[in-house]
Amino acid sequence: MISKNQIKYIRQLELKKFRKRENCFVAEGPKVVGDLMRRYQPIAIYATEEWKGAGLTGPVPVSRVTDEELRRISFLQNPQQVLAIFPIPDSTAVARSQLSTLRSQLTLALDSVQDPGNLGTIIRIADWFGIDTIFCSEDTADAYNPKVVQATMGSLAHVHIIYCDLLQLFDTLPDDYPVYGTLLDGNDIYQQPLSPKGIIVMGNEGNGISEAVRQRVTHRLLIPNFHQGDSAESLNVAIATAITCSEFRRRSII
Repeated sequence: MISKNQIKYIRQLELKKFRKRENCFVAEGPKVVGDLMRRYQPIAIYATEEWKGAGLTGPVPVSRVTDEELRRISFLQNPQQVLAIFPIPDSTAVARSQLSTLRSQLTLALDSVQDPGNLGTIIRIADWFGIDTIFCSEDTADAYNPKVVQATMGSLAHVHIIYCDLLQLFDTLPDDYPVYGTLLDGNDIYQQPLSPKGIIVMGNEGNGISEAVRQRVTHRLLIPNFHQGDSAESLNVAIATAITCSEFRRRSII
């Protein structure tokens, strides 16, 4: 049986300030929990008898709960067998290791992407296209928000998330290092040379890339609108990220 204090503790992890204080986050469902367990050791696991615990290693005890108890601690409308608490990775250590190899990789930078669903989808997109590092401005949505974690469908286990001052990040780059940005006044992405290395900047859902960050973009890209006449004014940032990453990877294999 799960206690009232345990329920209260888990529910408080919905709040960023509590996650930050406790340095942990919640993941749910066999797929998401299973993928995360391949990279991180869980702090606690709450699961129904239906969950078999594939991939579970180490001394972490599994607290068996009823379906009703799982519903009381879950952030999902339809709880899925298991809820686990994981430690938030040390982003400082990750940043040091990733910056050493940054110049030979393709990475993403998110400038104030604030919708949890968009962020989760972008993490999943990065995983699909083999991009293992995403730099996020400090005002980008929290990657360990339960909604974001769920939207990644386990890809959070495969992508390093680093929150930082993007302008300071760009200051560490060589003058000739490509910084790509998707902008409405950019050049047709299908007509521009694209490098297999560089940073792709994606902007805020409503305002796009901020003016300060825009000044650091060295290659301005546009995803052209092929519709004649009235059409959507812009693309959802997650969809735009998928199209952009796909074109970069397509070029690298031609």
